[in-house]
Amino acid sequence: MRIAVIGAGSTYTPELVSGLDVDELVLHDIDAPRLEVVGGLAARMLEHRGSRSRLELTGELDRALDGADFVLLQIRVGGQAARLRDETIPLACGCIGQETTGAGGFAKALRTVPVVLDIAARTRQLAADGAWIVDFTNPVGIVTRALLDAGHRAIGLCNVAISFERAMAPMLGVAPERIVVDQVGLNHLTWVRAVWLDDRDVLPELMAEHGDALAEQVGLPRQLLDELGAVPSYYLHYFYAHDEVLEEQLGGATPRAETVAEIERELLQMYADPALVEKPALLEQRGGAFYSEAATRLVASLSGEGEAVHEVDVRNNGTLAGLADDDVVEVPARVDASGARPLPQRPLAPELLGLTQHVAAYERLTVRAALSGDPADARRALLAHPLVGQWGPVEELVERLAVAEAAAR
Repeated sequence: MRIAVIGAGSTYTPELVSGLDVDELVLHDIDAPRLEVVGGLAARMLEHRGSRSRLELTGELDRALDGADFVLLQIRVGGQAARLRDETIPLACGCIGQETTGAGGFAKALRTVPVVLDIAARTRQLAADGAWIVDFTNPVGIVTRALLDAGHRAIGLCNVAISFERAMAPMLGVAPERIVVDQVGLNHLTWVRAVWLDDRDVLPELMAEHGDALAEQVGLPRQLLDELGAVPSYYLHYFYAHDEVLEEQLGGATPRAETVAEIERELLQMYADPALVEKPALLEQRGGAFYSEAATRLVASLSGEGEAVHEVDVRNNGTLAGLADDDVVEVPARVDASGARPLPQRPLAPELLGLTQHVAAYERLTVRAALSGDPADARRALLAHPLVGQWGPVEELVERLAVAEAAAR
């Protein structure tokens, strides 16, 4: 098996390498110095654990994609500087600044979708027959939708569900592999409505015994979880605590992009140490926890090494009532070499469905805007987003974002 990782200069890569054991692993990045540092650590990690994987580093996309069975996308177009813009420009318009949700996520999507589609087009030409594109590039739901709309064999992956799995299993006193976190919705807009242990839903007892801890984990009040009868993902606090979050951001809170940039500088210094042969503990603060496990488990199932249930981003195709078949949903699915088959789901409660439909419409419009480049399409998309949705901020945002992107080129 040959796996190509596109965007391998990311500090995430050691997290991924720690779980992969394949015939050929190709790390690609357009930033040669970063790739050399991260790739050097990857080589030492593989050697340290006695892996027989053949590692290749390349700045040539076509070389990376040639004959690949799996293409893992983890790119950040524009780097942390672009992320900082996404988190700060919306604030000037009175909107929350966040890299995947709302106006910031919209700006990221406009930059990212065209680049990903170019990579996917080369993948179709150069990769092995039947190759899978596994997208970890945010905003995952929008990027995956663009890939599927263009006819690519693609599936989206996020680490939120596996993070819940790893938090909930110790509460139940069982191994993580024994539970299925039944998390449903859209990427970064999901709710855990059930947790299956031996075909029994144990979420009610988890809520009763550990509800306070779960509420703290997602940054929302315990009462909200109890009344929803579900555990929202952390990203729902941008919706359920909108005014509080916006006030904090406008009050001068340090943008996450600045924190991450500093963590990355420290990580890259560590990675350059020739004595380092394992991923450092600091990587846990970068985000993306358990990404390697989620990715390797998914790749194993897609390659035919064992059917299993994974939380993935796929076409809805009737899974969640009230959404279009071609919407991209994030749900647990049974995965094997033929692809992913979502587990049956009961309808979303109205208080969940309304928000989901709202954001699904925004995602559809955002893909259109990313492809057309038309400011009118951009305005329509932001008008549809519940965190923006007013003409004044929308008109100003589209202009500010366009000016910032042009200046950054």
